[in-house]
Formats: sequence, structure tokens, C-alpha cells
Amino acid sequence: MNSEQLADLLTEELRAVATPGRAVQEKRYLKSDLEFLGASFWETQRLVKAFVKGAAPLTHDSLVALVEALWAQPVHERRAAAVELLELHPRQLGPADVPLLERLLRESRTWALVDGLAANVVGGILVASPAEVAPVLDRWSSDPDFWIRRSSLLAELRSHKEGADLAPFLRRAEAMLDEKEFFIRKAIGWVLREAGKRRPVEVAAWLAPRTHRASGVTMREAVRWLPEKDRERLMTAYREKRPAA
Repeated sequence: MNSEQLADLLTEELRAVATPGRAVQEKRYLKSDLEFLGASFWETQRLVKAFVKGAAPLTHDSLVALVEALWAQPVHERRAAAVELLELHPRQLGPADVPLLERLLRESRTWALVDGLAANVVGGILVASPAEVAPVLDRWSSDPDFWIRRSSLLAELRSHKEGADLAPFLRRAEAMLDEKEFFIRKAIGWVLREAGKRRPVEVAAWLAPRTHRASGVTMREAVRWLPEKDRERLMTAYREKRPAA
């Protein structure tokens, strides 16, 4: 089978576990212009994993071709399956694939597709090739599209679980800290939360002079894993809209 036939076969499997009611509900919830079949995230994930397990191993080129074929139709579950395929094949991808991923991110326009692509797929390439990917994230951080700016932040999630340098992320977060967009505010807090599990001193030190600027969602996420004393000090300063002592 060629990539288009494989994509159509996977689509039929998704359609078989879909329900019209879920399709309406998910489309409304995600406020998306895409068509929805009505398959749940878990069913989509299960079917893609079963497909990968039962098929011949995908090469880099066959993976990209299948992802492109799935993505070509404006159907949410097809695109979610494409993201799952990319997440399941991290070793097949490298810095040369970042332009493709940027295009997919720009066409996603929902956290349900953006977050997996940014945090797991681009993030995996960042862990393996930081020198090549970091300049791309710097460019993304000032992009007019807030989903691309969000991606520049979430791509750091995996690297901070593995102890990467916080400075590049903090530089990007600084530039976006005053933004009103919820998905930017949430992303800053999310990455700080993960970094705080391993580097609570650094995270608390960065937040302390910025508690009067950070949003509530950023602060609540960022302090979640900090020591209780630091959490209380930082949140008190945030509520009083002043820098923490």
C-alpha cells in the first residue's frame, strides 16, 4: 500500500470507533474548523499504536509520507494520528524535519495538536540537537502566531525534565511574561513547574522579582513543586502585586 492508502485505512479504523455525538462535542469544545469523526483521543492513540506494531517498520521517508497523507485532509483525528505517529518515532526525526513541523504547527490552531507536536516531537529533537533547534525557538518566540510562540516554550518541556540549561527558556519567557493570551501564560507556568521539580532554587529566584508581572495561571503552575515556604512567599507577593522579598 502507498501512504495515501494507509492513511485511508487508518481513517476507516478511526471511523469505526467514532460516534456522531462525540464529533459534535469535540468540535464545539476545541472551537475548530476541522471535520471531526468522533473518535476519542485514547482510541486514536490505541489504533495508531496497534497500526505501528502490526506494520513494517517505517523509515524516515515513509513516516513523513504517511504523516503528510494523513494531514492532507482537514480531519481532526487524521491529524491527531499523524502527531501520534511522529511521537512514536523520535529517532527518525532530526533538525532537517523542523521546517515540516513548523508548517504542521502553523496549520494546527488548537492545543490538542500543537502541544504534542511542540513538547514531544520538536522537544525530542531539541534534546538531541540543541544547537540546531534553539535558534529556531528564538525565532518562534516573537512570531505573530501565538501558537508558534507557545510552541517555542513547550518545546523546552522535555529538555528540562532532563536537566537542560534554563537560560534560553527564561529569556523567551521574559519576553512573553506580560502577554494576555491564556495559552502563553499557561505554557510559561507549565515549563517552570517541570523545571521546579529539579531546580526549585533557580525557578524561585527567577519568579521573585516578577511576581507583580506574572499572571495567576503562570504563578499557580510555576510554584506547584516549589518548597512550601517559597510557594507561600511568591504567591503572597503575587496577590499583593509586588516583587517577592
